[in-house]
Amino acid sequence: MSDFFAELPQPRFEPAFDVTVHVGPPRDHGVTSAGHRRVVPILGGRIAGDLEAEILPGGSDRQLIAPDGTIGIDAEYTAVAAAGPLLIRTRGVRAGSDEVLARLSRGEAVDPDAYYFRTTFEVEAAAPEFSGLQRTLFVAVCRRDGSEVRYRVHRIA
Repeated sequence: MSDFFAELPQPRFEPAFDVTVHVGPPRDHGVTSAGHRRVVPILGGRIAGDLEAEILPGGSDRQLIAPDGTIGIDAEYTAVAAAGPLLIRTRGVRAGSDEVLARLSRGEAVDPDAYYFRTTFEVEAAAPEFSGLQRTLFVAVCRRDGSEVRYRVHRIA
């Protein structure tokens, strides 16, 4: 009997680009029907690597905070590259101990190994030069550094 699952290729993670997002102070919306909601404004930033682009001000991260402090990430922002504009969406999770999450919320430097912060990274664009980005799955390993979020995006091959 053949094991069809064993024949599936193993995914590989290839570094694609690095992202630095400048964020403003979170706006607390309190406990809504969905849960504790907070919105973090995106003020700008940069994407460097296989994709080179400037992140424009005006996006946001609509966070949903669970009772244990785990934060659901749901960010959308616009970036502009030489070939044209891109819509970027990241979704993920930031979790850690109460002490670590409190330090992060105060803007303190925290070793990224002390907490879990991972996202997906999706691209939507009209320019044909970006078609490959739109047919690829990406995941990112992230860290919060005061008023910046930095992450390395990996292509799943």
